[in-house]
Amino acid sequence: MNPPEPVRRSMRCLVVAVSLLLVALPAMAQCRDGAVELRGDWGSARFAVELADTPERRAEGLMHRESMPLSAGMLFLYPEPQPVSFWMRNTLISLDMIFIDRRGRVTRVHHEAIPLDETPIPGGDAVQYVLEINGGLAARLGIDAGSEMRHPRLDQDIAAWPCETG
Repeated sequence: MNPPEPVRRSMRCLVVAVSLLLVALPAMAQCRDGAVELRGDWGSARFAVELADTPERRAEGLMHRESMPLSAGMLFLYPEPQPVSFWMRNTLISLDMIFIDRRGRVTRVHHEAIPLDETPIPGGDAVQYVLEINGGLAARLGIDAGSEMRHPRLDQDIAAWPCETG
C-alpha cells in the first residue's frame, strides 16, 4: 500500500534534509577534540589525534606503540605555557615533535626523534601544546615555525587561527 501524496512529499523532503546534513557535517566538525588542523605557507593538513591532557596521559604519550597511521598523532595539552622537554624512552617509532605556543603558533619542530633515545628534546620556554606525528612527515608537508594550529582547546579569544563558529 502506497502512502498518500502529502506523506510521500514529506518523506522526500526528509531524505533531502538528511542528505544535506550529511554533506554539511564535515564542515561543521572542523574544530573538535579528536582533530588538529595546521596551516602555513606550505598549505594545510589535518590529523586525527588522541589527547594527552592529564599528567598520566602526558607521561605515557606514544610509548610502546609499534606503528601509527599516517594521518594520526597525539596532542599534548598543558594548562599554562611552560618550559617542556621530551624524550623517546620506550617509544618505538620515530616522531616529529611540533611545539606550539598558547595562541596556536608553531615555535619549533624537532624532526625525526630517534626511537628509544633518552636524550632530552627541549621545546622552549612558553610551550602550551605539543603535537607528535610520524617522523619525517613535518618536513614532507613543510610544517615549520610560524605555522598555525586550530583546535577547540585553544583559547579562541587569542587563537591565531580560531575555530569557526556556527
